[in-house]
Amino acid sequence: MKQLIYISIILGLGACIPGNVTNEEMRNNIQSNEYFDFVKVKAIEVVQTGFNAGDGYGEVWIRDYNTFIELSAEVFDPEVLQENLLVFFRMQGDDGNIIDGFIPADKAGGGYDYIYSELEPRYAGHKNTVETDQESSLVQAVWKYIKTTGDTSFLNLIVGEETVGDRLERAMEFLMNQRHNEEYGLLWGATTADWGDVQPEHEWGVYLTDDTHYAIDIYDNAMFLIALENLMEILPEKKEKWQPVHTRIAENCRKHLWDVNNKKFIPHIYLDGSPFPDDFDENEIYYHGGTAVAIEAGLLSDEEIKTSVEKMAANVKASGAGSIGLTLYPPYPEGFFKNEGMYPYGYQNGGDWTWFGGRMIQQLISHGFITEAYEHIQPMVKRVKDNNGFYEWYTVENEPHGSGTFRGSAGVLYKAILMFEVWVESEM
Repeated sequence: MKQLIYISIILGLGACIPGNVTNEEMRNNIQSNEYFDFVKVKAIEVVQTGFNAGDGYGEVWIRDYNTFIELSAEVFDPEVLQENLLVFFRMQGDDGNIIDGFIPADKAGGGYDYIYSELEPRYAGHKNTVETDQESSLVQAVWKYIKTTGDTSFLNLIVGEETVGDRLERAMEFLMNQRHNEEYGLLWGATTADWGDVQPEHEWGVYLTDDTHYAIDIYDNAMFLIALENLMEILPEKKEKWQPVHTRIAENCRKHLWDVNNKKFIPHIYLDGSPFPDDFDENEIYYHGGTAVAIEAGLLSDEEIKTSVEKMAANVKASGAGSIGLTLYPPYPEGFFKNEGMYPYGYQNGGDWTWFGGRMIQQLISHGFITEAYEHIQPMVKRVKDNNGFYEWYTVENEPHGSGTFRGSAGVLYKAILMFEVWVESEM
């Protein structure tokens, strides 16, 4: 399996088992798990059917594709995966920005302000300007493509008049030129709920407007840090330029976003006021998804990771949610977002998303918290079998919502299970 080789390289194999569970017992638990094989087979089945985010979406989205491209590599030839990535480069903006997603031009609809390119006449693109993760997601996806397939020649392909490698760097330059705040030395975006793509000031909430409250959060900056690490690995000649940027962003994340006293990341630094009432203490909210990505970016110590997963588990218990995929806790109160789907425990405002919970599982495994990872993946894999699918998100009552073939969830769970299997092999 392509992913097993790749994961055995990236996974730190010094993991130990804390508490009363022995390594042998944990190996047996993993090997005999009643859900893992079902989830793997179902994930392959789902990803074989295409590249859009799920059955509720017509587009191929880069933030989703980034989380299942490794799984797609199990069933598609590299040329197929490569072509999807090339569409994003062909539709790259003159300033280096990357679109959110693309759809066949004859199927474009739904209210987006569509983007077209002479380099890619087959598709219409669109960009959610509230987000600041499309560029980072593309760099990460290219890194995963190369690590999984070994196809380093992809970086030298010409798109327009530039190589893929040059376009990757221009995507990072876009963030530094257009989304970097000098005062804090961090990237900014619109106010959203954790990693979400909906701002509170508008009924839809996917475009920057005159009412937008600009803010800095951990998710955008952690994604950027991961992308910079990936860029420097596949383009080592660029390390001298980008390593100082990476160092500054990491230092500023800890300086400005990490709450030392409460051992958590603050939700936002506001650049021109908050969209929420003055008497609302937003720092009571704990962001699960952004914390998981920050761990992947190397921003937390093992002791802080331990505290983080304990806080997540406490939040799950307090809310009654099904898993640590819980977006955030407590949710923003009713009416704080004009988008009707953002009610308390709805969608990104406290919905339970395996898409991010699975990434936390991966990080727990990577950092040696095997017992915790195994415990917290159980509700995620169980509901795949119970509902016969990978749903987009779950209510606090653990009821499935959204697409039932959400490929991002399939991708992160599949990878987490492979990581468990690699750990088992390392302990044999």
